[in-house]
Amino acid sequence: MPRYCLTLDLKNDEAMIAEYRRYHEKIWPEIRDSFYAAGVQSLEMYLTGNRMFMIIDADENFSLAAKAAADAADPKVQEWEALMGQYQQPLPNARPGQRWMLMHRIFNLADQ
Repeated sequence: MPRYCLTLDLKNDEAMIAEYRRYHEKIWPEIRDSFYAAGVQSLEMYLTGNRMFMIIDADENFSLAAKAAADAADPKVQEWEALMGQYQQPLPNARPGQRWMLMHRIFNLADQ
């Protein structure tokens, strides 16, 4: 099962971070459904300070590019992304307009 790890920063504001967390206690059903429709099997998000980390486990047909294209065509996902974008800020090495950045595994204990 392919795994994708992504990261971004939230704005360094405790009240905004708390609000962002509240939104994720129960995401909109359309957002949940968009992940499942794309082939996401599980998705977890972690937070330390204002740094976010997301792990996506997906089926073999999942594609980040296809998910991005489907999201761009879905008005409800675009509404969610605009709302979440108020809380997020790009990492220093992000391209213009990029928020979530794909991370690359550099170590696996099982390989040792």
